[in-house]
Amino acid sequence: MNKYLLIADDNDGILDILKTYVTKEGFLPIIAHDGEEAIEMFIKYKPLLLLLDVMMPKKDGFAVCREIRQSSNVPIIMITAKGEDIDRIMGLDIGADDYIVKPFSPGEVMARIRAVLRRLDISEEQSEEVVCHPGLKINITDYEVMIDDQPVSLTKKEIEILWLLASNPGKVFTRDNLLNSVWGYEYFGDARTVDTHIKRLRSKINIPETFSWDIKTIWGIGYKFEVKHVQE
Repeated sequence: MNKYLLIADDNDGILDILKTYVTKEGFLPIIAHDGEEAIEMFIKYKPLLLLLDVMMPKKDGFAVCREIRQSSNVPIIMITAKGEDIDRIMGLDIGADDYIVKPFSPGEVMARIRAVLRRLDISEEQSEEVVCHPGLKINITDYEVMIDDQPVSLTKKEIEILWLLASNPGKVFTRDNLLNSVWGYEYFGDARTVDTHIKRLRSKINIPETFSWDIKTIWGIGYKFEVKHVQE
């Protein structure tokens, strides 16, 4: 079983601390001191999870995350000294699974790692089924979405949001529901990141008016996957 865990940070003190705790948890830490090295180590070792610092030489953590997301859905946790909501939202919007602000406790980092990996295990257990609606097919195992038998390019989070909504037609999800279900932890920042993802999702899939389903906004509450013209 893959036990590699990539830690990318230009601070040797933080690297030493995280390496010690990661090793105690039974993982094999892979170290990178800058963004370019992080990409090289990712390609070489194909780690189970990445801990990425945002402010790194050569390539920052956001750039590394974007590049990796072009080819992989591996869990990514961003670690940074930046605590502003806009940075947190950017990290989540480009595909990060979690976001931890320095200073942090190593125990908290390990708890976040366990939580992300638990969600991965649950997703794999649920991925035996493919969600289908007229003109729509979502394969969460391969992170593939088909509209009228044509593949649609979506980000990991966009697919997970669509999967959650389409798996529960008619159920209203608040923004907090979606953040907790998709990102898997209580997010204390701006819930508008959900609105951003829904807006991009709608734009990319461009739901035809002839379809019997839609992603409906419930004003002041959240969203639901609405199936129309259902025969009783």
